[in-house]
Order: sequence, then C-alpha cells, then structure tokens
Amino acid sequence: MGCQLLPDIDISPSPPSPPPTPTSTPSPIDPDWTLPSIENNIPSLPSIADVVAKVKPSVVAINTEVVGYDIFNRPYTQEGAGSGWIIDENGLIVTNNHVVEGAESVTVTLSDGKTFSAETIRTDPLSDLAVVEIDARNLPAASIGDPSQLRVGDWLVAIGNPLGLGISAKEGIVSRLGVSVSLPGQTLYNLIETSAAINPGNSGGPLVNMKGEVIGITSVKIATVEVEGIGYAISTETAMPIIVELIQTGYVVRPWLGVVLRSVDEYVVLRYELAVDKGAFITEVAPGSPADEAGLGAEDVIVSLGDQEIATAQDLVEAIHSSGIGQRVEITFWRGDTKNTTYATLAERPPP
Repeated sequence: MGCQLLPDIDISPSPPSPPPTPTSTPSPIDPDWTLPSIENNIPSLPSIADVVAKVKPSVVAINTEVVGYDIFNRPYTQEGAGSGWIIDENGLIVTNNHVVEGAESVTVTLSDGKTFSAETIRTDPLSDLAVVEIDARNLPAASIGDPSQLRVGDWLVAIGNPLGLGISAKEGIVSRLGVSVSLPGQTLYNLIETSAAINPGNSGGPLVNMKGEVIGITSVKIATVEVEGIGYAISTETAMPIIVELIQTGYVVRPWLGVVLRSVDEYVVLRYELAVDKGAFITEVAPGSPADEAGLGAEDVIVSLGDQEIATAQDLVEAIHSSGIGQRVEITFWRGDTKNTTYATLAERPPP
C-alpha cells in the first residue's frame, strides 16, 4: 500500500490590510457644549437616631399568657409577646387585638423597665385594634401624625418588641398606600405597606415618620419563603376613630344586620345546589335581628344591598358598615331557584 503525500499549504500570515480611507469627517453636535457642573448641595438623610430617641420612651413591650389544652385536655400556658405605644399619659396604650386576644394575663413593660398588669382591656377584633389601661400616670405619650401626607418612598421607622427581645427599631420606606389585606375571617383596609423589617412581637407597635409622629400601627406581614420586606400597618387615619370609641364607649358602635356569613364558592354551590355562583351565603340568622325580621334565613344568598352588588361575604360586611344605624335597606337574595327582595332596618350592633 503506497502513501499519498498532501500538497504543500502556505500558512504564513497575510500582510494586514490598509485602514479604510474616510470619505468625510463627522460634524460636531454642539461645539460649545460643556459638562454640567456637579451639584454639591444634596440634602443629607434624616437622622433616624433622633427619631428613635424621641419615640422609644413611648413604646412598650406587652407580654401575655394564654391557657391552651393538649390532646389529652390537659391545660398548659403559652406565652406571647407584642408591642404597644402610649397614647395618653394616664396609662392608655394602643396595641393590636391579636396581641391580647384570649389572654389570661397581660403585662406591660415601659421603656424604663417598670412593669404593670393590665387593669382594663377593650378590643375590636374587626379592625384588629385594642386599648390597654395600666395604673400609671405622667407617661410619655407619643405624638400622632397625618398619614394622608405620606408619599411612596418616604422614610419610616418601625419600633417594637420583635421576638420578645426588647424594644428595637427598624428603618424602611413607604412601599404602597391604601392597601387591603385579607386574613382568615377578616380583611384589613387602608394599610400602609412598608419595607421596614417586621417580625413576631412587632405587632401593635408604632410606625412613625421622620418627625417622630405615629402614622401607623404595625399589624401584619407576609411570611413566605420567597417574600421579604413586606409588612403592613393600620393607618392612624383609620385607627383613631376606633380607638376613641374603645376609650369613650368600651366598644365600637356599628350597624348590624344579624347574620353569620360565608362567601359563595364552588364548594357551597355544589353542597347546597345554589342557583348563583357568587354572593354572601347566610349560615345563621340571629333571633330578633333585623335580618330575622326581614324574613331572611339560613342558606339564603344575598346578592345586593341597596345599590351595591354583593359578590362575597366581605362585600356585604363593607356595605353594612358603610350604612347608618336605623337606615332601611333593600336586600336582594336568592332562596333556592327564586330571586327575592326584602327590606331591613339596620340596628346598632349589640355590645360584645
């Protein structure tokens, strides 16, 4: 077998090509243009330390004890921690309902370390607000600000008792305004969303602006593995009227229809063979209530109140609360396959 030789190949580099000859010279955009001067009068960031120093004496730590039962019905004590802030120098403290709800004992620790047992507690579960009274005088009450002046991007400071470790501060900004958040059994409205870190124990503490004024009450956060830096506070614009009623009346006066509700969903439609796929499904009617007198009953589905369409139970709750005590309202509802209309005169909600 013979061998075949490959032909010789010239692999020496080729001489570089000469650069192209420009055909024309580009004309200037503006021969007199100069670089703008660098501004040196940028305002400095506000002092968060000054804000904390002003507000911290008004912030309290709240510790609770709740009695629970194990699977063998044996009682045990579960401890909880939250926050609050002094709204009146004579021992009135604002916090969240869920901080003190169901507690057998509630203790309040001031910034100077003094501890008091709660003398009186008044709560409003619907708004998640509460007022705690302690036997103390000449306390450093916090200033209340105007949340309507907030803008997205404004600096805020959340001060509270995270994880029950003591009063601390976390800075953030306003992320959104006028936010609604649905929780099991309730929806909170007109919330301030903030990037300030909020952890268990912060609930009830103040969210303050750079003047050291309380503009929100820290209430809830979204706690999911992939979610970070989303917390919410109840605007003082929403909270103050409720707090005033809790202090002056002991409970919040609201219009009342007298029904227990759930939203119509696929399960309810199939379970009760409903003729509609949205509305407020009545599970219970209080005897002698406006709903009872109007002829409403369990398994009826309310689809409108006055001129407001009702798609969920929360829609009906909002419609009732936006009405007046003593107001006569038209109610459209379905009973089986029949659409009906009735009228109810809203009454004052019975005291808790």
